[in-house]
Amino acid sequence: MAGTLQTLILTSSPAQTLSSRHRGPHFPSNRGLHYSSSVNRSIYRPIRALEGSNQRDGNGDKVERVSGSASGLSWTKPLLSFVENNFLPLALVSGVALGIANPSLGCLADRYSLSKFSTFGIFIISGLTLRSGDIGAAAEAWPVGVFGLVSILICTPFFSRAILQMQLQPQEFVTGLAIFSCMPTTLSSGVALTQLAGGNSALALAMTLISNLLGILIVPFSISKYIADGVGVSLPTKQLFKSLVLTLLIPLILGKVFRESFKGLADFVDHNRKLLSKLSALFLSLVPWIQVSRSSSLLLMVKPEVFLIAIGLGGLMHLILLAFNTLGIQSLSVVSGGSKSIFSKKENASALVLVASQKTLPVMVAVVEQLGGAFGESGLLVLPCVAAHLNQIIMDSLLVNFWFRKNLSSNS
Repeated sequence: MAGTLQTLILTSSPAQTLSSRHRGPHFPSNRGLHYSSSVNRSIYRPIRALEGSNQRDGNGDKVERVSGSASGLSWTKPLLSFVENNFLPLALVSGVALGIANPSLGCLADRYSLSKFSTFGIFIISGLTLRSGDIGAAAEAWPVGVFGLVSILICTPFFSRAILQMQLQPQEFVTGLAIFSCMPTTLSSGVALTQLAGGNSALALAMTLISNLLGILIVPFSISKYIADGVGVSLPTKQLFKSLVLTLLIPLILGKVFRESFKGLADFVDHNRKLLSKLSALFLSLVPWIQVSRSSSLLLMVKPEVFLIAIGLGGLMHLILLAFNTLGIQSLSVVSGGSKSIFSKKENASALVLVASQKTLPVMVAVVEQLGGAFGESGLLVLPCVAAHLNQIIMDSLLVNFWFRKNLSSNS
């Protein structure tokens, strides 16, 4: 009975408990009463804390209170949205900043060939995301691929003649940019950017692989004809071919084999394409980080205004290549049937413009090493090309962001 009565007291209100003290000796003592009141007060306080404020402003309207933690977190949503929409350029700029701030860490990464592993990772992801239907789309777009190869290996090396007309000291800056214009397309960034832009990634892969394999044979001829005036230039053909197979072709095939062998993996990849695109962008940001770290000592030897001019020339060269390829594919689209032409498809056009307008830095470095100082100091030849390589990736990432936002607005 005592236990029952105590339970009733605990669940009653404080007023009822106080009145029950005078009903007879069989009720609990003041100790139990004190315990009951304290429990009720502890339950009552959080209920009041959860109630809205009764304060009103001068107009009689109820004033809503906003907690400090909620107002403090309100700025994080637009910041995260900005990072989400501009992930690739932010990753690239962060890589450059890290290379300038701490070059020793980037040099250590270069010593262990981390850039090759990043290229391997990009093409593994490309193989994982490559659907069988995409291969058919690339085969259907073979005229676009042929035009891309002609642009990369035959047309754009002509611009080296115009670059050589520039007067800049040291002269190696101009010569290095001219050599850079004779190179095939980038090994990884063109493919990664095409995937982010929603373009024909299989077509981008095909143009990247074929142009770099053919470039081993064509690049020495282009340098001899347009830059060296008949002086023979040799390339480590066997070494370059082996490197391209190991870092491009094998990871691409492995990724595709994994996709076709495990059905669950294919479903996972298709549902997490945005995550894999961000991972590919992180791999891509390792390239400018390592290149800037390697060239940091040379940067201190050059006057800042001269280097800024060289950066401007590299950016101008890339803009000219973008304009040339855009005009070329639009002209072919008009000639070959207008809107029904294979050249007018947005996926094919974006893949061609991005891939055919970029030039690769690793092959250029290999070429300069084989020249043995014939065109000047090797480090000075490479330095403006590092800046041009970063320029083209950052400029194209901004272009991809522009296309992405334009597609979102048109869909909405």
